[in-house]
Amino acid sequence: MSAPEFVDVAINDLSTVERVAVTVVSLAALVAAVLFSRRESARRESRLSTVAAAVGAFAVVVVTTVVVVVAWDAETIAWAAVASFQVQATMLVRAFLSVMFLVGVYVGTGVIHRAVSRFVKRTEGISEHQAEITYRIIQISVYVIALVIVLNLWGIKLGGLLIGAGFAGIVLGMAARQTLGAVIAGLVLMFSRPFEIGDWVKIGDKDGIVTDITIVNTRLQTFDGEYVMLPNDLVGSDEVVNRSRKGRLRIHVEVGIDYTADVDEAMSLAKDAMGDVDDILTVPRPQVVLKEFGDSAVVLDLRFWIDKPSARRKWRAQTAVISAVKSAFDEAGVKIPFPQREVSGRAETGGFRVSEQPTVEATEPEDADQPGSAVRKDSKHEGDADDADEEDETDE
Repeated sequence: MSAPEFVDVAINDLSTVERVAVTVVSLAALVAAVLFSRRESARRESRLSTVAAAVGAFAVVVVTTVVVVVAWDAETIAWAAVASFQVQATMLVRAFLSVMFLVGVYVGTGVIHRAVSRFVKRTEGISEHQAEITYRIIQISVYVIALVIVLNLWGIKLGGLLIGAGFAGIVLGMAARQTLGAVIAGLVLMFSRPFEIGDWVKIGDKDGIVTDITIVNTRLQTFDGEYVMLPNDLVGSDEVVNRSRKGRLRIHVEVGIDYTADVDEAMSLAKDAMGDVDDILTVPRPQVVLKEFGDSAVVLDLRFWIDKPSARRKWRAQTAVISAVKSAFDEAGVKIPFPQREVSGRAETGGFRVSEQPTVEATEPEDADQPGSAVRKDSKHEGDADDADEEDETDE
């Protein structure tokens, strides 16, 4: 008895329970193979290993299907189903070539990704984010070219598709021009990267910490606890000040001294006071610069640096500097003046004089003590006097 005949006899002798058992075992083997291939592809993290795992899983599916069909003696039904499709050989060849080409493109993009990553590691001045954006642009371009090649392989004319895509692009561009503008600005921001997540920035009149950067908007958390979402087109068109990029920040504090004070002494006192503050950097050294003649004082500009800029560190250093300089001026008798104004009269109008107002003492009328005399008063004054008498009696 030959091997095929032995297999046919063995299969025909199987009972229904045995056929069910063979089916269950085959399906269990299929599930185990799929899980194993997924685990291996995740562990190796390679496009080639992923493709190999997919091919292995497909082979297991084919074998499992054949085993189930043979176990239930359904070969005749299976061949009839295949024959009913009337698949031509050319279509099979096209399908095979298309699948193999797309698999090759998928593996090739993985190779490009690794090449870009190695290039970034060897090159200074290119961030990982910029490399990722570059890879995504290359990946999309390769996929579009691959799709065009596959469509040509199947004889699909691209002229109609391109015309339809052009009209669709015009309609979408008119309907969502603001969103598309934000997306384009987001791509520019993500590639140029004027700020990173966690930076302290000022965008327009908004001041806060960057919490997220997406393709459409940028999110800030202000120091009042507010979350602000700014469209990227507004971010790209507005002024952006990044206070965290250089890792240090210079702060200015203005203080005025009296015009009669010794300017050199005041500058020396302020510089020494800032040198004793622990919250500021010693290099670069703090500076004191004469800024301007104010209305009531000579204005000094106190300049100092902090590292790892943040709003909290700025406020703390600023408070410490103001307190130290104020204490130093108080100890040395350097006056920080209040606003003052000088008033003078115009010569053509004769000017004016300011003098003390003489004090006028009230006297009683001479006839007040004469009996029977009457002092004429109007009704208002009489009422005021009566009210005053009543108040005096009440106080007594």
